Amino acid sequence: MEQNKKEFPGNMKPLGNEPFTFSCHSGLDCYTTCCRNVDMYLFPYDILRAKQYLGIDSERFMREHTRLGQGSHPFFPAVMLKLDEPSKACPFLGEEGCTIYHDRPSSCRTYPLERAVDRDQSSASKGEFYFLTNHSYCHGHQAETTFTVKEWVRNQWIHDYNTMNDLWAQVDTFFATNPWKGEGAGGPKQQMAFMVCYNIDGFRRFSEQHNLLAQYRLAKDWKRRIANEDSELLKFGFEWLKLMMGGRSSLSPR
Repeated sequence: MEQNKKEFPGNMKPLGNEPFTFSCHSGLDCYTTCCRNVDMYLFPYDILRAKQYLGIDSERFMREHTRLGQGSHPFFPAVMLKLDEPSKACPFLGEEGCTIYHDRPSSCRTYPLERAVDRDQSSASKGEFYFLTNHSYCHGHQAETTFTVKEWVRNQWIHDYNTMNDLWAQVDTFFATNPWKGEGAGGPKQQMAFMVCYNIDGFRRFSEQHNLLAQYRLAKDWKRRIANEDSELLKFGFEWLKLMMGGRSSLSPR
């Protein structure tokens, strides 16, 4: 899909290869302003990385640091960051900045860019677009440091987040077909789906109790990685959910 043939909302224009200027550091008078009064969506991989950094169980992370919000469709809720009261600050904001910076969420990592993916559901192809934000409170745009999108993605270690978020987008698109139908919101299937996506430690316990990996034809290397890496278990969980609910999945039962 060519960018000059794609229409974007609000006359937004994707950056493409065009460079932009930005720098964020403690010397700016706006430093950490963006960490307050923010409605931030958290994706499954965001939660996985943050809870690992904090050294806590994903169930505890969900209980203490998130709230439910309206998703992109009415059939599955979104998970949002729960701000501290009454300051309305991110719970991970410390005196010197972000206390989980190495494993901060996708939207923080990508800023000042916003990413959109236009996926052709009939194929594996996708169009990826980045837009430059323009918040008046942010003075980082006045910096002399220049990046291209590719340089920013590499500099901020965004690639792994994008990969996992694209996999999640496929699952959420499937959820938009209302695979639970008559069961309705909050039924057993939806609760299972929510656990798989957002409570990776709970899903690992479930998988071990039911010997789930043994029920599918998995490459030995992937099976080993699933056993040792939460991100690989999450990938497996996405495919398992689609298979269990009648969608297209890469998994093959034994």
